[in-house]
Amino acid sequence: MSMFMKNCWYVAGWAHEIQSDALFTRTICGRRLVFWRDRAGALHAMDDRCCHRGAPLSIGRKEGDNIRCMYHGFLFDINGVCIEIPGYDKIPPKARVRSYAVVERSRWVWLWMGDPEQADEALIPDTHWLDDPGWACTPPGYLHFDVNYQLLNDNLLDFSHLAYVHANTLGGSEEYAQLRSKIERLPRGLRITRWFMDRPPAPFAEKLVRAKGISGNVDRWNNYDFLLPGVLIMDSGFAPAGSGAEKGHRDEAIEFRHCQVVTPETENSCHYFFAQPRNFDRDDEAVNQALYKSVLTAFGEDKAMITAQADSLKADPAFEPVACGLDAALGQFRWMIDRQIEAERQEAAGAPLSESVGHIEPAAAKLA
Repeated sequence: MSMFMKNCWYVAGWAHEIQSDALFTRTICGRRLVFWRDRAGALHAMDDRCCHRGAPLSIGRKEGDNIRCMYHGFLFDINGVCIEIPGYDKIPPKARVRSYAVVERSRWVWLWMGDPEQADEALIPDTHWLDDPGWACTPPGYLHFDVNYQLLNDNLLDFSHLAYVHANTLGGSEEYAQLRSKIERLPRGLRITRWFMDRPPAPFAEKLVRAKGISGNVDRWNNYDFLLPGVLIMDSGFAPAGSGAEKGHRDEAIEFRHCQVVTPETENSCHYFFAQPRNFDRDDEAVNQALYKSVLTAFGEDKAMITAQADSLKADPAFEPVACGLDAALGQFRWMIDRQIEAERQEAAGAPLSESVGHIEPAAAKLA
């Protein structure tokens, strides 16, 4: 049974990674893919494996809108259909490579791993802040993790860890860990709401807050949608304590729209893409670089902790985690992923969606 959802949009990379004059390869959900742009600049993706002898197409060459395998010269069009075999007029009907639906939007490359006929672009999450001229944005970030993607999803679904893993960067007071998040179910994910009222600003934002003339404590919020298969879109910020930010009064606030994505590479590795749009100091490159540095430092703290966790779990596969209230969001999200994977499995087998898949409720989360 596949451990990955297929009928959903994954972020395969940043748009700038795929140049007009080169082939680009990346492994998503255990499949090595090749990406390229046609002469009009439109993106295309297909399996990075020639159907003839299995040579990687990524070490082939572009010819106009097409790709030629440089082992025996098979030429494939944008749909993965072989249109030329040097020296032979007859092309076998099975001479084709699987292609994928791919969309470039808001600086990200979105890839649909499942049935292209079900690739609904309306399901692509809105991350317009990444290229909205009304918002400044940190440089596009990327980290590679040698862990199962579910461990990163777990990390992003429980922000109580900010007080400990990120005590000197994103977090601050251990009081933050005492907060109870509000969790709401969305059609394709969860909504997490977390307010931290009348407290000192987080270390990374101290200078930014003071530069805006906020001298005392602040009201802080981290409110985000976490969408299948692993897309975080967060509204966060700081406002003078008691100024009414919780009720929508943000004239004195500094705001961020964090955009973060976890994309599985293999069963034991994943890609992490991130950027941090903001609505203040839009033309200040020093602020841009300082924020990027602080975020990268914090995510490095996450990587160290999650990698150590994965090593610990690998050392004892029989380990059973003790679930508690902190696991409410991650337990629900894992259940949602498992439910869709099972639904896709039954659909592929030609069976109707079972009652158990339609009605089971999430149990305690089992770590990957």
